[in-house]
Amino acid sequence: MEGQDRPGAAAVTGTAAPIATGELTVRHLDGDQFAIDVRGHTVVVDQPVEVGGTDEAPSPTELFVGGLAGCVAYYARRYLARHELAADGLEVTASYLIGDRPARVTEVRLEIVAPGSLPAGRRDALLAVASRCTVHNTLVAPPAITVRYAGP
Repeated sequence: MEGQDRPGAAAVTGTAAPIATGELTVRHLDGDQFAIDVRGHTVVVDQPVEVGGTDEAPSPTELFVGGLAGCVAYYARRYLARHELAADGLEVTASYLIGDRPARVTEVRLEIVAPGSLPAGRRDALLAVASRCTVHNTLVAPPAITVRYAGP
């Protein structure tokens, strides 16, 4: 969603009005492949061969973790820009574990590699800002999720 990942944006809690809304569509392509259409962009997801897919695209779980890592990276870069520090070399690495019953991501570890220009005294502040990104906030205070049948 455009404007969704704004550092400093008010958190949506309780019955407060949303600060942004969005919609996307997921279409079946073939086998375990699906296209996710959002704001004029298309992202394809698939499954690894060992679980029946063709491994031609990331899995939805990989995109989920990637979305979190991307959000953290965005907030980190915005922090650097606010303090007039270069973002060259900024990286976020994510590793995760999947548990069973129910199948879900049980642990995510994120590591931020900041540019060499980041003063040691700014590291804690960078981590504080990056760890409050929209996706992380959503995982900490999960949204209500409704799944319903809408077909004929």
